[in-house]
Amino acid sequence: MVGVDFGTLSGRAVVVRVHDGAELGSAVHEYTHRVIETELPGSGVRLGPDWALQSPQDWIDVLRTAVPEAVAAAGVAPEQVIGIGTDFTACTVLPTTADGTPLCTETPAEPHAWPKLWKHHAAQPHADRINDLAARRGESWLPRYGGKISSEWEFAKALQVLEEAPDVYARAERWIEAADWIIWQLTGVESRNVCTAGYKGVFQDGRYPSEEFLAELNPGFAGFAAKLATGQVGDQVGGVTLAPLGGLAGRLTARAAGWTGLPEGAAVAVGNVDAHVTAAAADAVRPGQMVAIMGTSTCHIMPSDQLAEVPGMCGVVQDGIVPGLWGYEAGQSAVGDIFAWFVDSFVDSLGADGHEQLTSLAEKQAVGQHGLVALDWFGGNRSVLVDHNLSGVIVGQTLATRPEDVYRALIESTAYGARMIVETFEQSGVPVEEFVVAGGLLKNPFLMQVYADVLRRPLSAIGSDQGPALGSAIHAAVAAGAYPSIEEAAAAMGRRKEAAYVPDQARADAYDRLYAEYRRLHDFFGDGHMLHTLRAIRNEAHS
Repeated sequence: MVGVDFGTLSGRAVVVRVHDGAELGSAVHEYTHRVIETELPGSGVRLGPDWALQSPQDWIDVLRTAVPEAVAAAGVAPEQVIGIGTDFTACTVLPTTADGTPLCTETPAEPHAWPKLWKHHAAQPHADRINDLAARRGESWLPRYGGKISSEWEFAKALQVLEEAPDVYARAERWIEAADWIIWQLTGVESRNVCTAGYKGVFQDGRYPSEEFLAELNPGFAGFAAKLATGQVGDQVGGVTLAPLGGLAGRLTARAAGWTGLPEGAAVAVGNVDAHVTAAAADAVRPGQMVAIMGTSTCHIMPSDQLAEVPGMCGVVQDGIVPGLWGYEAGQSAVGDIFAWFVDSFVDSLGADGHEQLTSLAEKQAVGQHGLVALDWFGGNRSVLVDHNLSGVIVGQTLATRPEDVYRALIESTAYGARMIVETFEQSGVPVEEFVVAGGLLKNPFLMQVYADVLRRPLSAIGSDQGPALGSAIHAAVAAGAYPSIEEAAAAMGRRKEAAYVPDQARADAYDRLYAEYRRLHDFFGDGHMLHTLRAIRNEAHS
């Protein structure tokens, strides 16, 4: 099996043995354009604040380079590969023609024609309007998203396109998640997966938000759901064809076989989200197992056998992680991004190993020694406030404050944010039985220990450095018929170490005091009055 993980800065492929999940070879392709945040490639057209775009050509280049390199590294013959699965960041979404051609290939100087990356937050005013109207109308789907949908999601981003570039909106015959677009390129068949439709496309109880609701937002938005289209896989639900996770999306076309070097006709699994496939890689697909995929951001996902309304969650979707269970999602918009911002912006004199040096200094401190507490909102707040116009706060700095003090406080702030999410779930009647960590930040033992201490619970650790790619390969094994279900494939191919990090009682007690101050700051700044005002002043200065 081949699993391909399309991340924020790169795409990676891994070749996996079907019977035991052994990773035989892998390769990474760095995106040429990375994240497009300041100006469009080639044209030099400037972008506004909080924009984040990507190039679809970078995604195709992953198929052309990383996949054949991973197969070569594995030392297996391409014809031995019986299936391929993929995952993507979400909500990364793009406008295309009816045949899947990205509009940015036709009008490369138009910003709204390009794919909007998950961390494109310029649609926050549009999300605010959607939330306000839904609350006034008492829309039944709103509580499934903790009372607010995010500016990162399909409807907010599409409304921004309609109102800022109506010509692009009119030309967009499809508005499609990159997770589904890449499957279209591999199979020649358009499909829509149940995961992104539910979490990012506000699809609940067999339908999207009504035309009446959308028309009240903007008359031109009434028919938006038609751009979400229908695919050819799965069951017909409310006029929309949704493909089940682990399902067969189609077969590899001759063109895609040429890109990847894989055999034409190989099974292609239904598209999925990076966080959600990782649950299978960690063999954490049972109720109460919360998986935190920690990288540039953190996504928290958890299957459950019960439905509840959890304030500020990103969504609860039937069959959204594994068929037969409710799937919950929450998240933090910036985690690794916060640490990278601090090092890159303020301590570049440390060189390439700045993170290691700061970690070494920070871990020598006693809890609270730096006298700081921070809010982890440098990329806005995804959960539980669902407001991407919030911003980071650091309190307690003096003339004696050192870089390692701030670095440790930022690490701790993200742990406090994770604790806030866990507590919100449990207070809502959805117990978190096990906290499982995956993602690139798992490589930092100090950070993991801070999380165990702050959360006051053991952390389990995924047994793979390529969790999403392994998870995609597991889904591909189900799509190819090697296993009858995701649960059985995960038990055979996934792995994790239970209680890899155990909390220290004394440090946990000390962190309780700091967490109480975090909660005070959270509640004080969470109304957004000061932080929204500062952001508005900044945006005016940029205009």
